[in-house]
Amino acid sequence: MKIPNPISRTLPISIFCVGLIISCSGVRTVDFETPVDTSDKQITFQERQVYFQEDLGLFVDNTFDGARLNGVEKLNDSTLKAIIRPENEPINSSPYYAFKIASNTPKKMYVSLEYPQGHAHRYAPKVKKPTKDWEILDSTKIFIMDSLVTLELSLDEQPTLIAAQELQTSEQVKDWYQDLSSGKGYVRPYIYGTSKMGRELPVMDIYRGGKTSKPIIVLLTRQHPPEVTGFFAFKAFLETVLDDSELSNTFLDTHRVLAFPILNPDGVDLGHWRHNAGGVDTNRDWSKYRQPEIHQAVEFIEEQLKKDGARLLLGLDFHSTHKDVFYTNTSQEGSTLPHFEKDWFSALEENIPHYKVNESSGNSTKPVSKGWFLKRHRAVGITYEIGDNTPRGRIRTIGRVSAQEMMKILRSNTNLN
Repeated sequence: MKIPNPISRTLPISIFCVGLIISCSGVRTVDFETPVDTSDKQITFQERQVYFQEDLGLFVDNTFDGARLNGVEKLNDSTLKAIIRPENEPINSSPYYAFKIASNTPKKMYVSLEYPQGHAHRYAPKVKKPTKDWEILDSTKIFIMDSLVTLELSLDEQPTLIAAQELQTSEQVKDWYQDLSSGKGYVRPYIYGTSKMGRELPVMDIYRGGKTSKPIIVLLTRQHPPEVTGFFAFKAFLETVLDDSELSNTFLDTHRVLAFPILNPDGVDLGHWRHNAGGVDTNRDWSKYRQPEIHQAVEFIEEQLKKDGARLLLGLDFHSTHKDVFYTNTSQEGSTLPHFEKDWFSALEENIPHYKVNESSGNSTKPVSKGWFLKRHRAVGITYEIGDNTPRGRIRTIGRVSAQEMMKILRSNTNLN
């Protein structure tokens, strides 16, 4: 299996002294009411291969990053079964799939996605031809019966990519953040560590002028591999923070942003449903930091706060679920921004056409990131969820406006700076 090189291909990237932060005596752990065992769990790797159904003239391929296909069986002359299994269990019931399929001759075929019993279909199939954009498969060509989902496909010699969500692999993410950072001296990309399988863990350190004592905002995404709509919102959010507008420039004069664009690159490239290469949901590891991705992210954040005499004001963790929702902490426990959520949500409703904030508030009893931000640093912690099927243009609008209104609110809190 290919492991990415730990050095950037094009844009020069500073490499944070991982040895230094790992050699520290350790960061402070945080206790949660409902502990979760995040020690390594065994995973099953899918076998990467091109499956050839000679009598049907079909090729089915899972040899690319982000693929998920555990086997292929012929059911009849017009139907193929694609076996889809998770990396391990128990696991959140969100079956993820991605594979390419091609035919020697143009034909209509049916492909049945077989999930393990008890796992319901979640993601509407997306299709992509090599020279075309992603499209959602017409709902009239999708047939669902219990744990079996059948797709009607028109195939030819050009491979058709079928996936639960648009692919956003670690290399694609790298290309994006390198391009976004290029020519912007106030954006400093670092490789702050490596994943369990040796993939790069990047962070973008963003501020103008000096950084001493500047309050910090942390942005996280891709803890859960298939949740790309959250990543799309993260992209629009960060691109707005870096758009060189008057608002952006003045905000970054007084604040600092640490943006983590892919916290689970192993899970993303391995095509996992939920977990990292350690078989663990990393968004349950914000207590003891047993997984390297979270351990190193926490160490990096803590080191920056300590070294530069800064406070952590806000943490936004971008995810996807069945609908748009903001998960907040009910008890603020002396948060440094006690009115931020109310002001921010009101501003979103005022500035996004036909938009109503869906807030779900609850105390973080399990070790998730939003609870860590509050319990460890008295910072506002929010899990920023985008719906699986939220229109992509709408996601860009929500991401852009939420960044603008965040900057306005934090910029106005001059007593914090």
